[in-house]
Amino acid sequence: MTTRAGFVALIGEPNAGKSTLTNQMVGAKVSIVTHKVQTTRARIRGVALEGDSQLVFVDTPGLFRPRRRLDRAMVAAAWGGAADADVIVLMVEAHRGITEGVEVILDRLKEIGEGRKIALAINKIDRVKSEVLLALTKNLNDRFPFMDTFMISAEKGHGCDTLRKWLAQELPEGPWLYPEDQIADLPMRMIAAEMTREKLTLRLHQELPYQLTVETEHWEERKDGSARVDQIIYVMRDGHKGIVLGNKGETVKAVSKAAREELTEFLGRKVHLFLQVKVRPNWLEESERYSEMGLDFKDGNA
Repeated sequence: MTTRAGFVALIGEPNAGKSTLTNQMVGAKVSIVTHKVQTTRARIRGVALEGDSQLVFVDTPGLFRPRRRLDRAMVAAAWGGAADADVIVLMVEAHRGITEGVEVILDRLKEIGEGRKIALAINKIDRVKSEVLLALTKNLNDRFPFMDTFMISAEKGHGCDTLRKWLAQELPEGPWLYPEDQIADLPMRMIAAEMTREKLTLRLHQELPYQLTVETEHWEERKDGSARVDQIIYVMRDGHKGIVLGNKGETVKAVSKAAREELTEFLGRKVHLFLQVKVRPNWLEESERYSEMGLDFKDGNA
């Protein structure tokens, strides 16, 4: 039996559907999905099997024009993920077409694209008419020599099987990189922190855009098979702490309940989750926070 294995980098603008596609391909929720842009910070990898091939998805942060240290580190991580991958898939939203951001990505792909396997996935195809889709496909392929083009709806799963089969045959021959039952290479502590951060993002909407982070401080395996998980939510100001806690602690309780339920379902066993909120004014400038998120602090230098 000839096995194949390799890395697939999904790149595109924020909110293009990269996290949704990763989860669709893997069949489990390994990458947080919210309607807020730039929610993916670390290079989360989901592992999917297709026949004798093992596909390792590098779910990169959305590519955008960076302004702050965290932004710059995220963009560096995204291009780093693309540079290391065996196959690159550019995701473009059908209804948004070729934006300024897509133009920038196409230019960068021309720089790194020599001899690389790069495919195009047009996502959210249910939002536009077929003639718009065909025109967009032609326009994009005129601008860059993609190996293949796929019409998909990552959310509904349309076209995802075809894309996964194509990716499987394009990976290099070789032994699998991960055990068969492993779906992500992130430590559970980080996956748990991401789940809580997703719930905070959904709950708080515009109130705390990117000025909080979650860390799993302690993870205890208990004799009864359950786990006790202690997490700290770091915010930058006292006022933010009040927003996260909510009236009589209602907000943080609701976040804790939602995160605990999802983590319990994900692990298939009982989880006791405890959240603390701490003010840390300069967390965006602390190298340890970047390490926790799988980012390189040095990449954030201007």
